[in-house]
Formats: sequence, C-alpha cells, structure tokens
Amino acid sequence: VAQALFGDPAVLLLDEPTNHLDLDSIHWLEEFLGRYAGVLIVISHDRHFLNNVCTHIADIDYETIITYTGGYDDMVMAKTQIRAQVEGQNAQRDKKIAQLNDFIARFSAGTRSSQVQSRRKEVERLQTTELARSNIQRPNIKFAMARPSGRTVLEFSGVTKGFGGTPVVSGFGGIVSRGEKIVLVGRNGQGKTTLLKALLSDAPGADGSPADIDEGAIRWGHEVSVGYFPQDHTGAIEHGLTVVEWLHRFDPDAARQDIHGLLGQMLFSGEEGLKPTAGLSGGETARLLLCRIMLQKPNVLVLDEPTNHLDLEAINALNVALQKFEGTVLLVTHDQDLMEEVGTRIWHFE
Repeated sequence: VAQALFGDPAVLLLDEPTNHLDLDSIHWLEEFLGRYAGVLIVISHDRHFLNNVCTHIADIDYETIITYTGGYDDMVMAKTQIRAQVEGQNAQRDKKIAQLNDFIARFSAGTRSSQVQSRRKEVERLQTTELARSNIQRPNIKFAMARPSGRTVLEFSGVTKGFGGTPVVSGFGGIVSRGEKIVLVGRNGQGKTTLLKALLSDAPGADGSPADIDEGAIRWGHEVSVGYFPQDHTGAIEHGLTVVEWLHRFDPDAARQDIHGLLGQMLFSGEEGLKPTAGLSGGETARLLLCRIMLQKPNVLVLDEPTNHLDLEAINALNVALQKFEGTVLLVTHDQDLMEEVGTRIWHFE
C-alpha cells in the first residue's frame, strides 16, 4: 500500500487494499484517500470502506456494467429501485400482451381481420426482451446448534503466552456468558490470535495444543462445543481429497445428499463438490471452513478474521447469520460493520 501511495501518482488502482489491514490502518487509508486529489479505482469487499471513500460505484451485474453515483449503500438502493421498475414495466406489458393474444385467438377466424392484424402488430411492438439474470450469488449461511451450552460458557484467569521470552498476552482473565458476542479488536500483532489459541488449547471440539499457552487456568462450561475458523488457512484443509470427501469426514453418518445440499448453500453447486481440495481458491477455502462449522452445529463460534477472502455478498450473509445465531461468539475482525452490528462486547488489545 505504501509503495502504491508514495510519490503522489495521478491515478491509483487498488485491488482489495484493506485485506489483512487492521482497523486503524483502514481508517488511515480512508482519510488518505479522502484527501487524495487524483483518480481512484478500487476493488473492495468492505462496505464501510466503500461508503466512506467512493463517489461512484461501477456494478458488474446482469451481464453489463452500470455506474451509480454515491457509495455502496446508495448503489444498492438505486439498483433495487431500477430493477423493480423494469420488472414492473415488464409485468404490465405481459398483461397487455395476454389481453391482445386473447382477442386474436377469439376473432382471428371471423370478420374482424383488420383489428386482429393491428393487434398482432401491437404484440410484436410490446414483446418483452428476456431480462438478464443477476450473476451475483449469495451464500445461505445459517449457524444452528445441536444443543445449547450452560449459562457460563468460559471462565479463565492468568492466561499468559509469549514468544522468544517476549510476552504477548500476560495474565488475562475473564468470564464469557451464553449468548455473548465478543469482538476482539486491535492492531495486527497485538495478540488477538494468540489469545484465541491459548483459550482453545483445551477446548472441546477444537484441535488445540498445550503449547499454545504458557500459564493460566481455563474452564469451559457445561455442554460447550466449539467451532473454530482459523485466520491462517494453511493446512486447515487436507489435500488429496474432494470437497465432499473432506467435509463428510466431520459427520460420517450424514447422507451424501445432505452434504451436497450444504455445499450448495455455500455456492459449491453440482460438480464443484467433486473439486480437489488442493485446487481451492482463498474464497472457496473460507466458504468450505464455514461449511464445516455449519455441519458440526457447535454452540460456541470462535472466528479469527473470517471475512478475509469473502466477497461482499458472503460477508453480508455472515453478518446476518451471526446476528441470528443463538449461541456464543468470539470474533476477531477488522470489518467495522460486522463489529458494530454483531458485537455485544469488545475486548480491545493495546
């Protein structure tokens, strides 16, 4: 980002510049671009960033590109209104055509041939063109629980973890109650992932390691089951399998049809379920990891930057799913909308 901005260029082309940036860095970038006098063309899946930075949105959909004035939310509103208007006009035309065709069918063999002919011409004039279908796909994310946890989900004290003699998390303690949605925020490198891994070192349903914590007492509550989404996807999905085979391992009793249905919800349609895991893109990997959590139905979600590699539709779907989830959430994110709309409590790292 620094290399692109340095030297005051006349034009900036930024392709997802906020990926992996922390919130302070995103805010700094928003302020810089607000002062920037040149032309900016940016690709981003951060709704808040787009609303703060952009004066126009070029929307690639319906087999074309339409440019709207304003930020992302302005675009969505205008696009919805225009589409509804076009669909309404088409419905009116279809109704009129049906009436004309009814007249033609009744009187084509009679004496009113001139009137029939004029109505045939009217039908040709009104004939609606097929509306292009939207190419935007929206995943259907829904987190269900196999069973609820006890009222106290997690109690911990004195949690400490360091690297090379340098403490990253030192003596941290707290209580997490059922239904809380705690957002961990702070600059990159402040210890958010380190704390999550320490808490997961002995968590039910998570592949934690005793090496992830140096000191501290951790007690997970009654009937707790944890679903974990790691920030680093390296090694999270085993290679040498298809997508269906990998997901089926987490519930061998599930019917193949149900596995395919779940994958379809997350946009792995048809033959994409047979795709080798080694060939998955970043976005596909993220969606497959969310599939695993949906299949396992835990009552505690531990999500470490789940929006990285997701597009805007998937991020919005995740936002809604987390708001509706009746269990407990520990969430690391730099997405301001997710933070404000999902979180009930903040752990701020400094």
